[in-house]
Amino acid sequence: MSSPSASGTTAGFEYVFPAIRGVQAQREFYVSMCPLRLIPKIFLFDEEELAPEVRAQRVLNKGRIPALASYIIDNPTDYVFSALTASVDGEMRFAGIADEGPGMRIGQLHIPMAARFLINDGQHRRAAIEAALSENPELGDETIAVVFFHDAGLARSQQMFADLNRHAVRPARSIGVLYDHRDERANLARLLALKSPIFRNFVEMESSTLSARSRKLFTLSALYYATDALLRGIELKAVSEAAELADQYWTAIDSLIPEWGLVRRRKMTAADVRRQYLHSHGIALHALGRLGNTLVLQSAESDSWKPRLEPLAKIDWSRSNLDWEGRAIVGGRVVKNHSNVVLTVNYLRQKLGMELGPEEADIEATHLGGER
Repeated sequence: MSSPSASGTTAGFEYVFPAIRGVQAQREFYVSMCPLRLIPKIFLFDEEELAPEVRAQRVLNKGRIPALASYIIDNPTDYVFSALTASVDGEMRFAGIADEGPGMRIGQLHIPMAARFLINDGQHRRAAIEAALSENPELGDETIAVVFFHDAGLARSQQMFADLNRHAVRPARSIGVLYDHRDERANLARLLALKSPIFRNFVEMESSTLSARSRKLFTLSALYYATDALLRGIELKAVSEAAELADQYWTAIDSLIPEWGLVRRRKMTAADVRRQYLHSHGIALHALGRLGNTLVLQSAESDSWKPRLEPLAKIDWSRSNLDWEGRAIVGGRVVKNHSNVVLTVNYLRQKLGMELGPEEADIEATHLGGER
């Protein structure tokens, strides 16, 4: 593709993109590859100060940009970005390499430099590319696919945005953990799910929710968040040490929750345990992970935290226990948000005779105040 420099443009001051021509809904569109360094220069955002009804896209969420940019910078040899989609407000002229046959679809796309490029899909990727280039300009020679449509006006651009996002579905967190090989915690969660006698064959690896008839007891995403909470802030010299600590901790928890073992021995079904008890749900696992984190951090010796867990054996985990109402259960349904996780951790801490931290004490006071 020609660059905007004097030596890199055509005599008519055009951008010239190598492209493939296609047709969708009886409209021509073009697919090309753009060097990353050109992306911030030619692709514009719709003006944020405009009212939503006269914009063609959502306002940029700047909080997402640092993480996306870091993803590129930290993984220069294996990051993946999908194509940008843009509307071109200006004349586009396609010149195929042949007048007939397959060559008619392959050629060069000529777009005047005065044309306006508006991103219909990928504005956060565009901003992340700009941020990444500021830290690592060498990325500028790499390319990203761009799909060009002719700008047929505001209504059409708004409809394109709606259509492109209409059926977008964020993948379940469990399958994200299953396929993530960069995150050490994800690797550890998979290892536990596949190798641990406690979890093997009883972890749903793809979905983050369990159907009423599922034979699984846990989800991979719940195990991930719980184990991450367990290990947070603990200094470990190697990944193997983290795996050993996680295995020891969940083995200790398993010995205090008899229903888990009953499921493995086929004395109870996973569905019955989930329906009657709280301890296999994500909020309980997360709370147990946070509890273990505090115990490990407070332990002078490597395994002195184990005896302190013994009071958990006396906890009534049944969902009919009114102590859970307003903590882990609201209106008869298990609810997992930040305050509910904290309230569940508080309950466990109190059963173990542990003090609450400032945030925990504040949330507890609010909870108790609401009960009066």
